[in-house]
Amino acid sequence: MYVESVELNQYRNYDSVKVDFSPGINILYGDNAQGKTNLLEAIYVSGTSRSHRGTRDRDLIRFDQDEAHIRLMFRKEELSHRLDLHLKKKKAKGIAIDGLPIRKVSELFGMLHVVFFSPEDLSIIKNGPAERRRFLDMELSQLDRGYYALMVSYHKLLQERNNLLKQIYYAPTLRETLDAWDEQLVRTGEAIIDKRDVFVDKIHRMMREIHGSLTGGQEEMEVHYEPSVETYLFGDKLFEQRERDIQSGTTSVGPHRDDIGFLVNGTDIRRYGSQGQQRTAALSLKLAEIRLIEEITGDKPVLLLDDVLSELDHNRQNYLLDSISGIQTIISCTGLDEFVQGRITLDRILRVDRGTVLTENRDLFELL
Repeated sequence: MYVESVELNQYRNYDSVKVDFSPGINILYGDNAQGKTNLLEAIYVSGTSRSHRGTRDRDLIRFDQDEAHIRLMFRKEELSHRLDLHLKKKKAKGIAIDGLPIRKVSELFGMLHVVFFSPEDLSIIKNGPAERRRFLDMELSQLDRGYYALMVSYHKLLQERNNLLKQIYYAPTLRETLDAWDEQLVRTGEAIIDKRDVFVDKIHRMMREIHGSLTGGQEEMEVHYEPSVETYLFGDKLFEQRERDIQSGTTSVGPHRDDIGFLVNGTDIRRYGSQGQQRTAALSLKLAEIRLIEEITGDKPVLLLDDVLSELDHNRQNYLLDSISGIQTIISCTGLDEFVQGRITLDRILRVDRGTVLTENRDLFELL
């Protein structure tokens, strides 16, 4: 699986541009704030329907325009496919696969598998639970369309329940309607918890091996799913917390409060790990994500590295670069100095400058 080209119109700082990619290693280089990350973001949006930055659709559109378009061509199982996304400031986005409009975003998932790795991801271990839940949701949605549907349903139910809790505070007679909402919330939440549990177990197995290699066997990594409540207790716990929830106007237990635990040699590195340990764990997590996609789908994902090499030390850089053999990789950076020593063969070099993208002759850089 690899991206053949991406065409942008009125997207972020791009007026109109088309970029062709090699199936191998592609470098996007240029000064900061020229559009390198925006190009990677557009590829990620094409595979997942949303920005890795959590940005609203309206903010992806060029500031003086009302609409933007992304057209991405990719090859999968020897066949070329086309993804079209029509972003609008005042309406829901339109998505088409091979020219046929889709009605549900879930139909997009699984078409193009992408893994995005940016400097912000190096903080996923030490940041709050919300970021780790977002990681769970985005990766599981790519691998399981049913999971995405469950998440959409769960958050709608959660919003309805929270609205009802606020109303009950002023209209106690509405309390009788809570049972019906709780039953649906528990049923949907239990399915989410079960899927997350299986996913984290697989990630744990792969991270353990990768982390051991990264640290020369000096550190032992453990990854644990930390659900807010176990499935068999969800209904009871929700009932127990009902009075508290009515007082606060919010639901205190459920998958929306889950977390993932990361332990190195028995120590919780979310709180007590060094920056080096946290970055090694984040790198292990991303590499495990790549392996898991390949194991489940049989396809190698497209890897997007957004200026992340400059944030890694020499050993982690080498491990990452050694791990991307056979995977289409699109790397953004401010300069080519880190590649001139010949760590990898660059198949295509693209210079990004103020919303334009130029292909450059890699032979000029005398890469050895």
